Amino acid sequence: MSKTLFYKAIFEPAEEGGYTVYCPSLPGCISEGDTYDEALRNIREAIDLYLETLKDMGKSVPREKSHVVEVECVV
Repeated sequence: MSKTLFYKAIFEPAEEGGYTVYCPSLPGCISEGDTYDEALRNIREAIDLYLETLKDMGKSVPREKSHVVEVECVV
């Protein structure tokens, strides 16, 4: 039985251009891309491989645990 899970991905502009992207709820799950769309495709693939590896090792699939909010600061 399959189920759909959602994970938050954080995109950060890389100094050399493009993006680095990671999932806080999946430690070590990180990827990159020259464009936003490429980085998005790559992190989806990285998440799929990450979860597949966990399942192959008999480990449980983690749930999303990150809560992202924007904090207003006056400077």
